[in-house]
Amino acid sequence: MKKVMLVDDEILIRETIRDSIKWEQEGFIYCGDAPDGEMALTLIEQLRPDIVITDIMMPFMNGLELSAIVRDRNPEVKIIILTGHEDFGYARTALRMGVHDYCLKPIRASDLIQLLRTVSELIDKEREIKASIDKLRQREMEKTEISREKLLNDLCSGFVTTVEAIQLGNALSLDLQARYYVVVISDVRTLEDEQLSSLRVANQVENDLLQRFQQALDRKELLQFKRSRTETCWLIKGETLEQIKNELDIFKEILNINTEQVPAASVSIAMGIGSVQERIMNIHLSFLEAVEDMHWRRLSSQNRVTLWESISGSMEHYVFLDRAWFVNFLKMGSPSQFPSFIEEYASALNGINWTSAPIGYYILNDLTLEVFRSAKDMYRHWDAPEETLQQLQQILTTVRSTDDAIEYLTCLTNQFWSWRSQTNDRYGEMLRSVKEYIHANYNNDAFSLQHAAEHVKVSSSHLSKVFSQETGRTFIEYLTHIRIRKAMELFKTTSFKSFEIAFLVGYNDSHYFSALFKRITGMTTKEFRKNGNIDITLLVMERDDVSEQIVKR
Repeated sequence: MKKVMLVDDEILIRETIRDSIKWEQEGFIYCGDAPDGEMALTLIEQLRPDIVITDIMMPFMNGLELSAIVRDRNPEVKIIILTGHEDFGYARTALRMGVHDYCLKPIRASDLIQLLRTVSELIDKEREIKASIDKLRQREMEKTEISREKLLNDLCSGFVTTVEAIQLGNALSLDLQARYYVVVISDVRTLEDEQLSSLRVANQVENDLLQRFQQALDRKELLQFKRSRTETCWLIKGETLEQIKNELDIFKEILNINTEQVPAASVSIAMGIGSVQERIMNIHLSFLEAVEDMHWRRLSSQNRVTLWESISGSMEHYVFLDRAWFVNFLKMGSPSQFPSFIEEYASALNGINWTSAPIGYYILNDLTLEVFRSAKDMYRHWDAPEETLQQLQQILTTVRSTDDAIEYLTCLTNQFWSWRSQTNDRYGEMLRSVKEYIHANYNNDAFSLQHAAEHVKVSSSHLSKVFSQETGRTFIEYLTHIRIRKAMELFKTTSFKSFEIAFLVGYNDSHYFSALFKRITGMTTKEFRKNGNIDITLLVMERDDVSEQIVKR
């Protein structure tokens, strides 16, 4: 029911109107009255009426002054002027300021009720329209958010070119341009309710972990999107490395707390951080590295859980080896320093009973996983050697003494140093093969990264990462430039129509081809055919490819 308030300086009129209408029966609430506009303002703020009936001529503040203030403060309130003055000037002023109706005294109760019903219907319609607009606005906001998430996901997956990313970002009011970029990914999983019931209440470490993670989620200034039900990605951008470092602090805090968390906790947060990149097209490279980093950290966490279970939940029975000390030696040490280092380092293993429990295996396995993760950080081109890891873990099962452990650590050290010596020009031949394959198949509209990866027998994610790092452009950008370069040649050397050329260079959608051609060349297909010159950057790229082929021959 709509609330009605009456403002009139004559108490007899106020009481007559109040008592002559059965308000609730007619669908209204008489919420109060006031003798002048000044007193009415205070009551209006308190009572929040939907309809105000006011006289014009009143002391202290007249009805027109009151109406002007109410319309400014509460434009949704409907105002009815009820006055004994027939002056047209008053009526015109009232209607100009948005007063709903202007009535003359005296007025019959039935006429006032009919007027109130008309106003009530108008209020209902306005509220319905507002609700519809709000709903549409909410849907648009949700669509925009979905589109933003899709763009960020595609950007991290390497599915859009730099130009497409910037243009789509501008359309979504998403500023993607910056000097530096880095991607962070997390995977949060909680145990089922029946599992939780068997665990103790989360300890302070777990509370700190959850609090920090929520703080990361609340950082609205960071671009973030849901990659899956459990995975969240952040795209961090900044103009200086110091700014990037500061933005990453909260995520590094989470990683540090994770190493202290009891493995039997009720929530698991795996997190990975990619490398800092300087180009939009390399965002997906940082993303792939973040996924890999998270993978190795999760393996290490799972190893700790198994170790926890093997010692019946008592962490007092052993101490983890100092992983950072070992990894730092691998990075900075030399073979001549190894004997003295390993003797001191392995002394922490002397108290382990290698035959009664698998504690030693999990301690060394934890160190192994940290070495592999560090190798991934150092050698970004290094493909994940799952087979090598499995071989080392197989060797671990044969360790029966501290001497065996020292022999194993020697093997692990040699493996790390061999990776370090094999990082130069590992992918030259593979990339030459991929580029030749692109040149041979660019006209196939179904041609993709997956086809090229199968051709050189590597995973698509690995090829995408290596291709970007080595060539300075993503696979799709390279393929697009090859296709546009060929289209330019066809426009200059043939009379084929635009849709025919689109098909010949691998595009089955001529409209998309035309839009893409203009984005890259700055001209429409007609303008290029008439006045255009082949873009120098495309010529340079083509010349580089030819040079590679000559070198190979």
